[in-house]
Amino acid sequence: MSKSLTKLWLRGLRRLVAGQAEAIRAAKPRPVAKPTRAKAAKTVKSTLKSGAAKKAATPSRAGASARPAVRESRVRPRASAWARGKWERSYHSAPPTAGRFVNHLSYALYLPPKTALEPMPLVVMLHGCKQNADEFAQGTRINLLADKYGFAVLFPEQSKHEHAHRCWHWYDDSAGGGGGEAASIVSLVKAVIDEHDLDAERVYLAGMSAGAGLAALLAIRYPRLFAAVGLHSGPVFGEAHSAIGAMDVMRRGSRTDPISLIDAALDVRDYPGMPAIIVHGELDSVVSASNAEQLAKQFLRLNGFVDAAGNRRAGEAREEAHPDGVVTDYIKNGRRVVKTSIVRGLGHSWAGGDDTVAFHSSKGPDSGAVMWDFFKYQRRPSEAARDAAVA
Repeated sequence: MSKSLTKLWLRGLRRLVAGQAEAIRAAKPRPVAKPTRAKAAKTVKSTLKSGAAKKAATPSRAGASARPAVRESRVRPRASAWARGKWERSYHSAPPTAGRFVNHLSYALYLPPKTALEPMPLVVMLHGCKQNADEFAQGTRINLLADKYGFAVLFPEQSKHEHAHRCWHWYDDSAGGGGGEAASIVSLVKAVIDEHDLDAERVYLAGMSAGAGLAALLAIRYPRLFAAVGLHSGPVFGEAHSAIGAMDVMRRGSRTDPISLIDAALDVRDYPGMPAIIVHGELDSVVSASNAEQLAKQFLRLNGFVDAAGNRRAGEAREEAHPDGVVTDYIKNGRRVVKTSIVRGLGHSWAGGDDTVAFHSSKGPDSGAVMWDFFKYQRRPSEAARDAAVA
């Protein structure tokens, strides 16, 4: 630095420090020692920093009203969340599967404040690709509903070691793929029910996208465990058997009759039925809405609503158009067994969610609330209750 510039810099520095010293003497009259050059430089740096922070924190009066308010999520499961219950993170050691001797499944569990004496129901939530338990809880706002209605929420979480994008292998029914993941989730659900004394007759299952695909697999393979299932933006069951096949199904739906896929997978006569609610965006470009129509046919078949040819055997369908879309209820023996909701203007997102989180949208009805309204009327009698009824 040249001598002239150095003199100018020191002169300005002395003026700044002198001004500060004068302000200090005015506020509290006492002798002030003359600062050294190093101390003066430190004072200048600290003053400039605090001044900049103050300026950033305090907007000008003209611009304050025009600046949009910062959006704060109301559902993040942390200490600052509005949810009033307990959020815990852990992992479950599930039984080994093919090629997986150490089978740890990470999960999150939300327990609302308990207000009733009877055991709480449980809702199992399966996230989609590129999501984790925290994001799914935040985006769906399901924990706030748990506080309001008194149910526990379980969030199994796919590992990045199993899939780089945390996708469930819903299309692979083998023990080393989705079949093994389903078995691990069943083991986790049973352990959580036992540990927290939850109501085993009111266990509900919901999933988004790949999570909906695995939820359908669980509902079909383990119908005695779950009382009802909710499928949001999910693929049709049984057509895909590989990752490439899964992509084709997501884009187009099944090329095979969806009812024949169900009949090939199980004996419908021995199936106890599975109430299902299906929610899908009409503009979904990731999983086409044709999947929702085909899923509805499959669960109508599983609930004895239609025969192998797709002809109605019993019940009635009630379709209603709403500003948010079209809702159809399928009622059998006075009981709603299948419900579909095609949400107008919605893409591949959870309807009525927190749109600050990826794959969630504020468009449409609150999917969590709609699903709970469907779930709460469903119950799966336990084995003891079924045995007593038979006797």
